[in-house]
Amino acid sequence: MCTLFRRLLEEQEGITDHRAFLPRFKAAACDLADLEQDPGLKALEPALSTFEAWFYNGRFPQSAARRVISHWLGYSIQQLWNPAPDGPLPAPDPRFGTAPTTSRPDTGAVLHEMRRTAEMAAKRARDFAMGAERGNIGPETLGLLRDRVENIVIQYPRVPLPTIWDEIAEAQDDCFRLIESGRARPSQTRELHVLATLLAFHMAKGCHDMGDPKNAMIQARAAGVCAQQAEHPGLVALTFGLKSLITYWSGKGTEALHYARQGTAECPGLRGTAAVWLAGLEARAAALLGDEEATRSATRRARELREQVQYDDLDRLGGLLTFPESKHLYYTVESEVLLGNGNTRIAALAQEAVQAFSNSAAPDWAFGDLAGAQCNLALTRLYSGELDGAAEAIRPVLDLGPAHRNRGIIVSADRVGAALLRGPARDAATARDLRAEIEAYSPGRPALPR
Repeated sequence: MCTLFRRLLEEQEGITDHRAFLPRFKAAACDLADLEQDPGLKALEPALSTFEAWFYNGRFPQSAARRVISHWLGYSIQQLWNPAPDGPLPAPDPRFGTAPTTSRPDTGAVLHEMRRTAEMAAKRARDFAMGAERGNIGPETLGLLRDRVENIVIQYPRVPLPTIWDEIAEAQDDCFRLIESGRARPSQTRELHVLATLLAFHMAKGCHDMGDPKNAMIQARAAGVCAQQAEHPGLVALTFGLKSLITYWSGKGTEALHYARQGTAECPGLRGTAAVWLAGLEARAAALLGDEEATRSATRRARELREQVQYDDLDRLGGLLTFPESKHLYYTVESEVLLGNGNTRIAALAQEAVQAFSNSAAPDWAFGDLAGAQCNLALTRLYSGELDGAAEAIRPVLDLGPAHRNRGIIVSADRVGAALLRGPARDAATARDLRAEIEAYSPGRPALPR
């Protein structure tokens, strides 16, 4: 069998032997080590026999090597070890590295350096432009900041946090300095507070994703202050939803339920999807507490609100600021799974939720939501005794590199690990292996910047 891995090496990379393979593998390992802050990857050096087993015999690589190969070639490990198609190559997976290229290594290095220089020059130009309008804040200053925020909103759900974290922090600092400078006109002050809300919102989500709920809540409260100053009900609702999300993934169901309900009470009449999100958050929090009646009530209200949605300015921005139907389905399934429901209907919905995130090019795609949906599918299969099906469902999650393992993904995987301890399959070899892999998945925190 010729795997996609072998075809890519032969056709795209011009590699057919260990001597050509090793330097390219080590370069990818070093790049990934820097990205994920995992220096141990730099020591990886597959032996000749290991390479030949991968290349000729289709043997599956070990965990660390999987991450390097996926980062290098731009495909998931499942895609790479499937039989190679006879026709055109499948689309690369944006979660993993960059797409394969026919460029030679030296050309790629030159292009990387050119792009790095371009980024530095753009930052210098931006700083100059923002400083040039020294009297009052001019339209270009606001435009530059607005562009940065819009890019952060689009990119956040789609890329590993380390690739965007510094930009969020720098943009927030610039925004706060402009507000505090006293140079803004009243109309500009409102827009600056809108932008400050969005930046604090994403800083809070980033702190949460890296397993820092304390600083996440500080940023969420700052976002709430800015939203109130901007007098923007949709943003106010989002900040309550954010607090509910942070406390939900911290296992604080009562607080999560309180914040979701408070957001609904303080922001009546919303027609955008923020109102649906608050109801979905309420249903999940109630399910976490085991309150089936409250869960059902919130789930029904979320469906009713969905039918009345009129997309607003936040929905048009997208990213974490909108609550699309795919994410709504994922929340609905999760609420049922938390209540212990894994019947045929729920299993079908869980499969549908995974399928809803199957297109990584879709504007509503998010790697975290896909991983959460896959964990929920694994749980529904465990509830019905399908151990092999559960292992298949969670495999893509376990193959994610540390930079993608945010707080929600880790908690979702841990739920699968806990379920593996229950039921007749708990002593099966597959269950033991999965539990061991999940335990190693998170030694206490996500592997993200501190």
